[in-house]
Amino acid sequence: MSIAGTISSQQNRRSFLKTAATATMGVAAFPDLFSACGNTASSTGKTVTLQYWDSFVSQAAWVDQEINLFQQAHPSIKIKKTTQAGNTFNTIYPLSVRSGKVPDVSTIPGPDPLAAQVQKGWYLDWNRWATDSWKVRFPPQSFLEGTNVFNGKIYSAQLNSSAPFVQLYTNDQVFKDAGLTNSDGSAMVPHTWDDVTRSAEAITRKSNGQIAGFAFSGGEGPIWFAFMLHVFVVGAGTPQGAFGADDRVGKFTYGSDRNYTDFIDLLLDWKEHGFIYSNVMSTKDEVQRRFFAQGKIGMITNGVWAQPTWKQDGFTKYSLSALISPATTPKAYYGRGNAGSEFVISAKTKHPDESWAWIDWLYSPAAGKRWVEMGEDASIYPQNNDPAKTKDRQFAQFLETTRLTRIRPNTLLRNPQTAKVVLNGVSPDIGDVLQGIFTGQIKDIQGSLQELDARWEAERARAIKAANQQGYKVSLSDYIFPDWDPTKDYIQK
Repeated sequence: MSIAGTISSQQNRRSFLKTAATATMGVAAFPDLFSACGNTASSTGKTVTLQYWDSFVSQAAWVDQEINLFQQAHPSIKIKKTTQAGNTFNTIYPLSVRSGKVPDVSTIPGPDPLAAQVQKGWYLDWNRWATDSWKVRFPPQSFLEGTNVFNGKIYSAQLNSSAPFVQLYTNDQVFKDAGLTNSDGSAMVPHTWDDVTRSAEAITRKSNGQIAGFAFSGGEGPIWFAFMLHVFVVGAGTPQGAFGADDRVGKFTYGSDRNYTDFIDLLLDWKEHGFIYSNVMSTKDEVQRRFFAQGKIGMITNGVWAQPTWKQDGFTKYSLSALISPATTPKAYYGRGNAGSEFVISAKTKHPDESWAWIDWLYSPAAGKRWVEMGEDASIYPQNNDPAKTKDRQFAQFLETTRLTRIRPNTLLRNPQTAKVVLNGVSPDIGDVLQGIFTGQIKDIQGSLQELDARWEAERARAIKAANQQGYKVSLSDYIFPDWDPTKDYIQK
């Protein structure tokens, strides 16, 4: 599934980070990994060894800590962790399914949505353990049919809270050296498009071109173009940002909403003036983050997952902002909800109870508290997210961004049968189109965006028709919420 379809299916942002394009690999590329799964398919003696896979590269310290604490509390269960970067993880999990050597517990691979993976029979439902007394510890509407519940069965839950999943980071020292300071001497954090333009210009000019004003992880492929777009267009009045349809009209509006073309024009202007890092198209995410910390780049779009690695490296002189808008007053806010997905249990596990014990631990409020304390992300449990209780200024700034979210309309609450509308995604998607425009391969900007709208509308029409043919009563009208003001929480009627 493509990136727009993933977000429009209301998966959480961390699941969405797994949807980058995958490389073509064979099972032979991972013999040790699959062999390990086969060797521990059953326990020996009284100790059970669970195979656990994730793509939590930056969050490894939290996972390792939880494994240690869990094993102390459950001495008869051992966790063998395997972590792979998102692209690799997305490739090897389907291969492991084909080989029959799957982990007991894992994060959810991309690019297909959880719904499609459940339909394939990959996962075990949690209903025998996820009782009402267990579910009640989560915020309201944390379990919704079509999101993490399918045919009445729970398969996953959200780990993090709804905060902007990508932010604009600024190097404080670079800003100060460029004269971009407030009256108290602190770095002047940009909040508008013009702020970013002026900052990039000042940084480039004051450094004689030695420091780039702005960069993004172009070397990671189209997904990062979509991430960047999302940071800049939501506040312009495009509540869906880079992903999905505009719920106010029930249409995909890449070609009709001028906020997209306005930002694209601005991005190309930054490129023409030399404000963007010259090697942006070949720079991977980890390299870009390192260059930013070294003061080679003034501003980057990135996520909260970068903060722990910067902290480990001793880099603390940075700030962040989100909802970068054309004007100081945003015309829309990031949408939020509590129903998402993160961890799953394999349908092939031979240790379901032990796997559930590990799942239950990962989703505990205590583990969520440590998740926040280590600066990984906001927790699904609101009581863990008080900015005043965090020691890191930057992570407190991130927690503050939760106020930039509003409850958005939920089609599933209006008509639960829309859960049966499964979009397969389109290609090229918005990230591909933006990349083509940026590199000059696409000349007709408006035409390419209109064609993207047509692809998505055709795919949704197909998905609705398929649901109708299965006897489900769904229509395009289920997706239209004309009374929605994206600056306010939506009250579902």
